[in-house]
Amino acid sequence: MSLPPPVSSPYLPSPPCRRKTIYKTVCLSFLLVITVTVLQRGMAPSQFLQGQQQKELPTPEPLKTQKRDNSFSITSTFWKSKKEKAPGKEEEGGMTERQVKSWDITTTNCSANQNLSQVDWFKGLEPNFQQFLLYRHCRYFPMLINHPEKCSGDVYLLIVVKSIITQHDRREAIRRTWGKEKEVEGKKIRTLFLLGTASKEEERANYQKLLDYENHIYGDILQWDFLDSFFNLTLKEVHFLKWLNIYCDNVRYIFKGDDDVFVSPDNILEFLEDKKEGEDVFVGDVLYKARPIRKKENKYYIPSALYNKSIYPPYAGGGGFVMDGPLAKRLHKASETLELYPIDDVFLGMCLEVLKVSPVGHEGFKTFGIVRNKNSKMNKEPCFFRSMLVVHKLLPPDLIQMWDLVHSNLTCSRKLNVL
Repeated sequence: MSLPPPVSSPYLPSPPCRRKTIYKTVCLSFLLVITVTVLQRGMAPSQFLQGQQQKELPTPEPLKTQKRDNSFSITSTFWKSKKEKAPGKEEEGGMTERQVKSWDITTTNCSANQNLSQVDWFKGLEPNFQQFLLYRHCRYFPMLINHPEKCSGDVYLLIVVKSIITQHDRREAIRRTWGKEKEVEGKKIRTLFLLGTASKEEERANYQKLLDYENHIYGDILQWDFLDSFFNLTLKEVHFLKWLNIYCDNVRYIFKGDDDVFVSPDNILEFLEDKKEGEDVFVGDVLYKARPIRKKENKYYIPSALYNKSIYPPYAGGGGFVMDGPLAKRLHKASETLELYPIDDVFLGMCLEVLKVSPVGHEGFKTFGIVRNKNSKMNKEPCFFRSMLVVHKLLPPDLIQMWDLVHSNLTCSRKLNVL
């Protein structure tokens, strides 16, 4: 005989003790279900609600790697949300600025891209171009010598000189002449030399010790752990742009040039006086509609397989040019969208093209001498040098002699007005 069901009414409140009993029963039942499920699935308790948590927790970032070629990228998509979008270039640049506060490459871990060795056009290239392409994805290397303090405070003009470890005499001549650090009417001028490591292994240890001692005396060396070679000049370019982006928030202008040029910092300062803040400045000896050189015996030879266009974008000769600091930071972001190119001057022109910024030619930048005829007496006339911003090419004895003449009681029949 069954008992009649208890009478219940929505209008009659349940006793407090009965409500507690119901709550306890429900909670115990829920915990029992979870326990049984966990035991059956072999899951950790923290994984049980993983499906619900994924909507709330941020997606972990993919592992970072120095290798930039697709054949070396991480193929697993385990950490990527299906709805996640690749960041745009502006977002990517913003992330770099927010996250990277020091040089973040600490190991050299780079293998050749052997996929290229199976391609027909690659097999027909000269060995130096094959070597370049095999390791082109190896973009950044560790720093051996760093001086972030060079960008402390407001720096009006940062002089940056490409050099190699064996050419101490050129660096010494520059320190004695146009690379001397000073302050002009409250405008700070600072100097840095950019270096890799000695290209010959048998010389590397001894030269490195000498460089360490030189750096101990002057404290003006930036050095990275890649070999100094002609094709690696582009590496030097992108390493400096990355370094500047990390450490130099208050650099107004940058002069960047070779270690065999004559430079007049005073004329550069005079030239920059009428420039407005926010104006894109990229000034030098600009080459327009230059064609890739196809003659193999030429130093600047480029095979069609590497660059198949008929002309280069406008670019400034690497002997020396001036750019503003904010533009240099944007050039860093643009450089990361391009594959490295073996001619550094042209590569920088490609970066400018990405930014839709046109370099401006100026008569005061003489990448090929005062006149192109190397035997002309004009190339040794101090009255011409006095009016120039940059003149290429002078080796240490000639540089020091010309500097002393230009800054002596020089009497010239007329002053060139190139500024």
